[in-house]
Amino acid sequence: QVQLVESGGGLVQAGGSLRLSCAVSGRSFSSYSMAWFRQAPGKDREFVAAINWSGGYTRYVDSVKGRFTISRDGAKSTVYLQMSSLRPEDTAVYYCAARSVPILVSTTIRPYDYWGQGTQVTVSS
Repeated sequence: QVQLVESGGGLVQAGGSLRLSCAVSGRSFSSYSMAWFRQAPGKDREFVAAINWSGGYTRYVDSVKGRFTISRDGAKSTVYLQMSSLRPEDTAVYYCAARSVPILVSTTIRPYDYWGQGTQVTVSS
């Protein structure tokens, strides 16, 4: 059974930073490409960032390019999302997701096999 556990969310002022973590257990971490999605109240879940198994390829939604960085640590079986220059529109529940195709990333929800429970990020103006 694969489990994803997010942490690191919270309340931050606009312009501030947060780092989200997602710990993966239950199977070899290198078996997965990983992603972060987010869902704001009343909106659909949207893609934020993704990374392949080695960390050698990453992809971002345009609205976070230059502000967010996705990374992974194989020794800790953890994927991170470093968020800087946060804006009120970044407020959402952030979800970690794992896809059992390690070399390919996807920006859509359906290809991801496992999901975390989500962590709330609130950015005040």
